Amino acid sequence: MPTREMKEMIRENDEHQNQDMELDNVAKFLQGKTILVTGATGFLAKVFIEKILRLQLNVNKLYLLLRTSNDKFATQRLEDEIISTELFRILRDKWGSKFDALISSKVVAVEGDISSENLGLEDSKLREEMRKEIEIVVNSAATTCFNERYDIALGINTFGAFNVLNFGKKCDKIKLFLHISTAYVCGEKTGIILEKRFYMGETLKGTHNINIFEEKITMEQQLAQLQYHGAPDKAITSSMKEFGLERAKLNGWPNTYVFTKAMGEMLLGQFKGDLPLVIIRPTMIASTYKQPFPGWIEGVRTFDSFIVNYGKGKLTCFPANPNTIIDVIPVDMVVNAMVVAMKVHYAERHVCETIYHVSSSFRNPLTLSDLRNLFHCYFIKNPWIDVNGLRVKVGQLTFFSKANRYLLLMQMKYVLPLKVLYLANILCCQRFKKIYKNLNRKINLAIQLAKLYEPYTFFLGSFNDGNLVELQRVAEEQGIDLVEFNFDSESIEWEEYMMNIHIPGLLNYGIKS
Repeated sequence: MPTREMKEMIRENDEHQNQDMELDNVAKFLQGKTILVTGATGFLAKVFIEKILRLQLNVNKLYLLLRTSNDKFATQRLEDEIISTELFRILRDKWGSKFDALISSKVVAVEGDISSENLGLEDSKLREEMRKEIEIVVNSAATTCFNERYDIALGINTFGAFNVLNFGKKCDKIKLFLHISTAYVCGEKTGIILEKRFYMGETLKGTHNINIFEEKITMEQQLAQLQYHGAPDKAITSSMKEFGLERAKLNGWPNTYVFTKAMGEMLLGQFKGDLPLVIIRPTMIASTYKQPFPGWIEGVRTFDSFIVNYGKGKLTCFPANPNTIIDVIPVDMVVNAMVVAMKVHYAERHVCETIYHVSSSFRNPLTLSDLRNLFHCYFIKNPWIDVNGLRVKVGQLTFFSKANRYLLLMQMKYVLPLKVLYLANILCCQRFKKIYKNLNRKINLAIQLAKLYEPYTFFLGSFNDGNLVELQRVAEEQGIDLVEFNFDSESIEWEEYMMNIHIPGLLNYGIKS
């Protein structure tokens, strides 16, 4: 039963909502709903959780699946990695001393693992309670490393999604499965890329199909062989990373991440049964544009590493096509699209699979050349201060239009001198061993990053978002406030966003998290 304190909080929340009737439509929809969120400590999931709690205090319950050793540690992770973040500042300020009571009454941290059957839920009582209550599943769990170990990527991105679906289908009140994928499941396609579903076993090569369950067996055989021969952990990790990239490229994808995410979509589409399925395919997710406040971000994400290293004076050149569209979308726009899609597709009678590109390249393109000019301008006006308190001077970033030219430069400028240092180290009885190992690691990392990012820095595609435009139209018809739930990429002013929101937010929040 709700405590007296909770009843008072709910009354106050209702008063706030009555003062803003535009929110009433979505707020009413969320009232009493029970939602399972996987990958809850991820950047996107946190913003989603905060939005739900800010919109509707009367949500019944948010089950957050967290990977830990037990439920006690899950509760600790909830506090340390989600609730205590700056993202929840608005809610914390609004409810003051009642904030902790709000969280404890509405948010349940659950220890689990999507790579396991039944999501690794060992507490049978809790498992049954969840199955009786859950109405919406939001699967945002993923490993986003481009060259992740193949066994890990398959376990989370492909069969993890399958496990979450199977759990969701066993829930008595389930009405919607919302899955977070990535627009880059398209691989290296060019031109206008449509919001099309994958068919089971489809590959981008087009010359053959793939049996996903046999692919899992192939991975397990590779891993078992390495273990049988007594390979050390480091060698196993390296080999399984290489194996993932090899399998991805064999089937037409540039890396393990997008390959395993694409296979995850295939399994969901094939086995969803009569459950409404919404797949959100965002592009490169960046800091908040408006809500709950501008500029919040966690960690250094995708293209942000280029911005930070450039500002530090460590990046002067990189292989890229200056005309490539760098498809960036603020995280709060992705969350707004998620919430509106939940409202529109909940308990849909015409059971289908709906895919949304949440992107900017088709209607509001930002090129790599544009982005370069913006962060150059930013660091000219706001130079990086190094560890010695000195301002770092930056020049214009040079793009190499051919990746092999960049690699040749790396060979001539860094690899060959490094070989000389290697010989000097041998002659001087390992005197330069530490210096050599450090430089060798940095140079190899730079070359590896150039190769991993090449499909995106030379990307020639544009993501059509016709389904998302239709979602806007339907939302407007249903009286949803498209200012509060803005996911229209045309509304983004890139200079304002990058100069005054994203880069300052990245430096304030991203590199400190």
